[in-house]
Amino acid sequence: MFAVVLLVILPFVWFGMITAISFIETPLKFRAPGMTHALGVGIGRIVFKALNLVEAVLAVLILGAWTQQPDMVGLPAGILLALSMVALVLQTVVLRPAMSHRTKALSDTALTHSGSLAVKAKVATLTHILYISAELLKVAALPIAGILVLLEVAA
Repeated sequence: MFAVVLLVILPFVWFGMITAISFIETPLKFRAPGMTHALGVGIGRIVFKALNLVEAVLAVLILGAWTQQPDMVGLPAGILLALSMVALVLQTVVLRPAMSHRTKALSDTALTHSGSLAVKAKVATLTHILYISAELLKVAALPIAGILVLLEVAA
């Protein structure tokens, strides 16, 4: 029964974390008085590393619950959960390290040169756009998967 509870709750918890951090905290932090772009990006690297770690724990818990109660996850919900997990792996293994390397190099350069380089760092790269796209995929897929599992449990 605990596995069923996890299958219902965790997709919504995961969704809430992404929404709160990626789409609320991240853009707002750059509006804080005195916040520089370099400082905001540095904070972002730390926050997203922690977020991805917590997301990985949630994904493992969902997978474990799924193996315990496979009948509770129909094909559509399974596809959506799998897509979310693939997006997380892509972000964690490929995209975030590439972005972190770039932003660290830009921050180091901005500290030793004029502020003009910090302005150039604000331009989104393809990697950044792909990261945001993966976040949007998870934000769309996770609540739908949670609802589909809930409907399966209620049936």
